[in-house]
Amino acid sequence: MTADIVQRANPEHEEYQYLDLISRIISTGQTRPDRTGTGTLALFAPNSLRFSLANNALPLLTTKRVFTRGVIEELLWFVSGCTDGQVLADKGINIWAGNGSREYLDRVGLGHRREGDLGPVYGFQWRHFGADYGTCEDDYSGKGVDQLMEVIDKIKNNPTDRRIVLSAWNPKDLKLMALPPCHMFCQFFVTLPETPEAKPKLSCLMYQRSCDLGLGVPFNIASYALLTHMIAQVTGTEAHEFILQMGDAHVYRDHVEPLKVQLEREPRPFPTLRFKREITDIDDFTYDDFVVEGYSPMGKIEMKMSA
Repeated sequence: MTADIVQRANPEHEEYQYLDLISRIISTGQTRPDRTGTGTLALFAPNSLRFSLANNALPLLTTKRVFTRGVIEELLWFVSGCTDGQVLADKGINIWAGNGSREYLDRVGLGHRREGDLGPVYGFQWRHFGADYGTCEDDYSGKGVDQLMEVIDKIKNNPTDRRIVLSAWNPKDLKLMALPPCHMFCQFFVTLPETPEAKPKLSCLMYQRSCDLGLGVPFNIASYALLTHMIAQVTGTEAHEFILQMGDAHVYRDHVEPLKVQLEREPRPFPTLRFKREITDIDDFTYDDFVVEGYSPMGKIEMKMSA
């Protein structure tokens, strides 16, 4: 099955990049075992996916409903530096529940951790890179490198710097993590304005080593698009583009049939994002600040998460 069997009303819609990649993986991907025991169909390093963020665009996929509240709350959790999955679970967001369960932590050699303590995952690396990790309840204020604040400072004060990088991949800490980072690092690029009255434009390129096309990738696209909009807000720039480069791009075997249903759907216009107030500090964002307008996706498609 390919995503272009039916005539496309809007063939330039950016969501087709995603749908066509799924179709390609199902048709030509290599059958491979994986750590979860589910099995995948996989391709390595397909073409980048590019999404415009201009005019407040937000690339939330429309051929199925993306759990927008979960995306926003998880992103704020990253930004806060939190590594306690229970914080999200208490809000009804269980995306980390499998990797933070007692059974899972015991299985990966982290039985000394309390349930929900995920170790030095994304937020810890973003805000405290290099600090020694104890537990999710410890106070890490002032410890390690605050990469996120360094990114913001460079965008403001040295926008042509080629080192505006945010990395979650820390080899020293990998064995301490419940799950090593899938979305490993990103680089920001500021396009300087051509006229004095124009704003600089901010783009983000993210590299993802392990890409679950059915469940993870739609979430990751939305998350890093939102992060780019947030950083643009606090740096006085204008969100311009999000680019996703994948490594191991795969479809879980038990997602093939649900994804075939999704491939039959035609994308609708992406929504837009606005913030309720002017925000100048990345730590000041709250869930209520995000207003997603015009999101009219098709129905949810159930897919099991493999952990």
